Amino acid sequence: MLSVRCKDCNKELIGNLSKTVSCGCPNMTTINGDKISAVDLSRVVMLSSYAKEQTKNILSAQDIEWQEARRRRKVRRLDFEIK
Repeated sequence: MLSVRCKDCNKELIGNLSKTVSCGCPNMTTINGDKISAVDLSRVVMLSSYAKEQTKNILSAQDIEWQEARRRRKVRRLDFEIK
């Protein structure tokens, strides 16, 4: 989550991915998703920045090993007699 504080109205804004959040003062600090806008950005203090969460591995070590072995296998071609 992204959070900023407007120095003009001293209001703390916490960002939301689905809606726009604004302070409403003349500086008009606005957070839309991961974007911050204001009339004067020097009057805005960043409290916390957005950090993407790392995806955790769902597969176990044994599953990964099986997938790698499957990937390395060779395709067998069968020869058929044509009559």
